[in-house]
Amino acid sequence: MSKQNNFRKQVKSFYSILVVAFVMVLLIGVLGVTYMMDPSAFSSKKDTPNSEVVNVTPDNDDWDKIENGIHLRTGFKDGEGLMTVVNNCTNCHSAQLVIQNRMNEERWIETIRWMQKTQNLWDLGENEKVIVNYLVTNYPPKSKGRREALTNIEWYPLEE
Repeated sequence: MSKQNNFRKQVKSFYSILVVAFVMVLLIGVLGVTYMMDPSAFSSKKDTPNSEVVNVTPDNDDWDKIENGIHLRTGFKDGEGLMTVVNNCTNCHSAQLVIQNRMNEERWIETIRWMQKTQNLWDLGENEKVIVNYLVTNYPPKSKGRREALTNIEWYPLEE
């Protein structure tokens, strides 16, 4: 009988471990679903403002608002061809990618050809000239050069 009692104790022990494991998996699952539904429920920062989704639509006044010569939604400079650039360039990438790349006309055209060849950019047709003119006018290469030579400086002897 001792072997039988020993076996029963082992089965009860295994059963207890199995029940605890099931409860743990169930609890983790419930917490996971709760977190997916509302991640802020687990945040300790209750005094932070809630983030709101801002509905920006073409009907909204801010959609194409320009302040101080800058298109607010994209950051592009205001100029002839702005909306053509916005409509064709920001469909695939951020306006910041355009703004940070300053090129001359030849390089902008090469970049467009590369995008058409490798990135599935559509044929821009007549818009290409408008886009390139806008980009060359507003985002040309920055001139690099040496600073002016220093003049009128009183040099002092170095002591060894």
